[in-house]
Amino acid sequence: MRISVITPSYNTGRFIGQALDSIRAQRGAEGLEIESIVIDGGSTDGTLEQLARRRAELAHLVVEPDRGPAAAINKGLRLATGDVLAWLNADDVYHPGALARVAAAFARQPARALCFGRCRIVDEEGREIRRGITRFKEACHPFSSRPWIQTINYVSQPAMFFTRRAWRQAGPLREDCRAAFDYELLLRLWRQGGAIRLSGAPLADFRWHPGSISGRAFEVQFREEWEAAAADAGRWSPQALAHACVRWGIVACYRHLARRRRPPPGRHA
Repeated sequence: MRISVITPSYNTGRFIGQALDSIRAQRGAEGLEIESIVIDGGSTDGTLEQLARRRAELAHLVVEPDRGPAAAINKGLRLATGDVLAWLNADDVYHPGALARVAAAFARQPARALCFGRCRIVDEEGREIRRGITRFKEACHPFSSRPWIQTINYVSQPAMFFTRRAWRQAGPLREDCRAAFDYELLLRLWRQGGAIRLSGAPLADFRWHPGSISGRAFEVQFREEWEAAAADAGRWSPQALAHACVRWGIVACYRHLARRRRPPPGRHA
């Protein structure tokens, strides 16, 4: 089985080496082929030097201006040749053996459209943070279903994988979405055969930092997620109404966390 992983990048020199090394470390499993693709928007911070050192392990490297991460990922998906597709942002990492576990899951259930598993949240130094949010998402996993994913997004994008067949049927990422393009695609993918939930060890780490999309645009993210759920389930469906309530609760929590990170008056960050 071939798995294609797209890594969108723009000025990610601090982290992209770790992301690509975590993809390379997946190689060697019997019957598994990894296709690594990087789409860089024209970085100026040293990212290209990191990529040059790893060029031999990349199936494709595209360096040119783009219209943002969704456009970059779409570009990579069009180049990908894998049976299974995914993207790993340049500041995230896979856990050892993650892709072999995903391949085995799809081999057992080839009719499924996507597969997801556990995902930690880590800080800039790789230390696990926000365990409460992670445990909340994981508590939703046993109830996984289309109505439940319409009600709340409990799938962490770095730990999400989907088949080429499902992607062709669902269509590309919406490039007009700023922050929730992954969830909007997830809802369309789910229609193409449902999901496999992988239990056990985490598949990936999602890195939260002030420069990440979740760090700087969480209110936009959760508004877009609600809009996607309402479009998929119906604006006045029980799922969309419940999603609206969950949305405001999560936004309130994130605002509280943002206030805690601000320096007290008279001090500078």
